[in-house]
Amino acid sequence: MASNSKPGTPAPESGQYQAVGPRGGRVSNTEITAVQGRPLPPTGKPGQSWQMVDKTKHKG
Repeated sequence: MASNSKPGTPAPESGQYQAVGPRGGRVSNTEITAVQGRPLPPTGKPGQSWQMVDKTKHKG
C-alpha cells in the first residue's frame, strides 16, 4: 500500500495523486499532478490526504 501525504506538505515524488479518506478509501475521481518538493494542495474535507496513483516516468 502506498503511503499517504498530508495537504500542504511537499510532494515526495512527482506524479498523479488522488484524495483518500482517513481509512484509505478513495473519495473522488479527481486526480492532481504534483511536482516533487512542491506543496500538495488542500483536499475537499478535513482528515483526507493524498495518495500517489501514477509516478511520473522519465526517459533516459
